[in-house]
Amino acid sequence: MPVLQAPDLPNTRPSLRWLPTALLVSGAALATFVLRHVDPNQPGNPLPGCPFSLITGIYCPGCGSTRCLHALVHGDIPTAMAMNPLLVISLPVVALMSLSAAGWNPPQLAGFRRIAGNPRLWLYLLSGYWLARNLPWPPFNWLAPG
Repeated sequence: MPVLQAPDLPNTRPSLRWLPTALLVSGAALATFVLRHVDPNQPGNPLPGCPFSLITGIYCPGCGSTRCLHALVHGDIPTAMAMNPLLVISLPVVALMSLSAAGWNPPQLAGFRRIAGNPRLWLYLLSGYWLARNLPWPPFNWLAPG
């Protein structure tokens, strides 16, 4: 007796590979909208300050990020660099790594992806930046926000 087999049907389930990218793009669009209309430099704004800095008095690597992104949204690169230079410099790297995670992997960027995707690089970079921006003399105090 022959075994009956169901015909191969096309996969109609949608792929969820695009979901992280869609969430990232949606979050970036929302943040851009908020930062376009809310000034974190004004007293009484609804955006929170850095809790680590409020508690310890020490700048963390993310201190000044909201004001930096606000300046970038308004096209003010010098102010953005004054608030958080590492964020301004690393945004293109994060964008390329996000595109790579979404599936865009040109062979010319293979070496870049290998280096930028190394967690140790980010650990050392953020640790050094954290320390340097809290040193009280030039040129290190130029890394402090504002």
